[in-house]
Amino acid sequence: MSDRFGLVSCAEALRPLLSSNAAQGAAERRITDTGIRALAEAGLFKVTLPARYGGHEAGIRTLLEVAAAVAHGDGAAGWVVSLANVCGWIVALCPGRTQDEVFGADPEARICGSVAPAGSGVAAEGGVRLSGRWSYVSGSLHAQWALLGFNLVDENGEIVDGRIALVPATDYAVSDTWFMAGMRATGSNTVTAEDVFVPAHRVLSRARLAEGDYPTEYEDEVPYRSSWSPMLRMALLGPVLGMGRAALDHVRDAAGTKGMFGTVFTRQADSAGFQMQLAEAALRIDTAHLHARRAADDIEEYAARGEQPAFPARARMRADMSLAASQVVEAINMLLNVHGSAGFADASALQRIWQDANVAARHASLLPGISYEVYGKALLGVTNDVATTV
Repeated sequence: MSDRFGLVSCAEALRPLLSSNAAQGAAERRITDTGIRALAEAGLFKVTLPARYGGHEAGIRTLLEVAAAVAHGDGAAGWVVSLANVCGWIVALCPGRTQDEVFGADPEARICGSVAPAGSGVAAEGGVRLSGRWSYVSGSLHAQWALLGFNLVDENGEIVDGRIALVPATDYAVSDTWFMAGMRATGSNTVTAEDVFVPAHRVLSRARLAEGDYPTEYEDEVPYRSSWSPMLRMALLGPVLGMGRAALDHVRDAAGTKGMFGTVFTRQADSAGFQMQLAEAALRIDTAHLHARRAADDIEEYAARGEQPAFPARARMRADMSLAASQVVEAINMLLNVHGSAGFADASALQRIWQDANVAARHASLLPGISYEVYGKALLGVTNDVATTV
């Protein structure tokens, strides 16, 4: 079972390695093999793996803090670790037969995925035949399986149900399409599948997942009772938190020797104005962590009771996460302002952190606009008519 502090310590111990490799990963648009190997050897791809397969069987609070600790060294690595783990968590919701097929055969297996219904499937004897094209599949360069969302359609092309298929890498292709301003090393490429047969035991119903009706037979395993949408959204937030800490460290560490042009200060650290802005940025990052931890703890408490949170609780969790992400982005912008133009040099880690955090925090699930509207509706008792998942 999980030891949160031990796992976080393992992640923190990798910070020097991950940080030193981050520029190479961004340049090559993939996490270095050395980094992936170190993360795997530390067991950080097994945070959510059931203990039955030698995993840590940890909840979302542990994953949040592990992902943040990894991202403190390299935001892209933190993103891949977090998303691989939440995809592993999804596999642990599947029937035992499916879990055995993946983790029983290889406890080191990593899963990538895009659960948005970008594909289509038709019923076939014993399963479905799946075709589609899925973008932004993070971790695709380092995965042996993919979770792919699709709409099941009937003979007339009408949508019957929204589903998710678990597909081995031998049955799909990865196209090199991820050319972005930030998070370059995440390998968030495009996956394509053409008329692939997926057996029924590797197909999940989105409607059942949204209701917390999971097909796993291991109902005593608490982490796999966590609420569907809050879990997926929270996995995106941990890396953003870690990048905020990394930016703060960079600016604070430089302040002892970096001057302030056009002022009497030979050290930024001696300026009261700098001190106040640094403090405000640090508090914004602290605020983000506090809101994230509140949401994570709520998810785990509901799971421990074997309950699914109602709409008002889920709406507040979603708002917590969006607020946290936006606070980190605002803090990093403040830190760049006080650090100065040197932070935008190609050789500076700060510009990469800034790019990575701004791309990551703009994932649709973390943007505050819809999240705040949904939470406002919950506070007022108004029906949610804007978000398809909360």
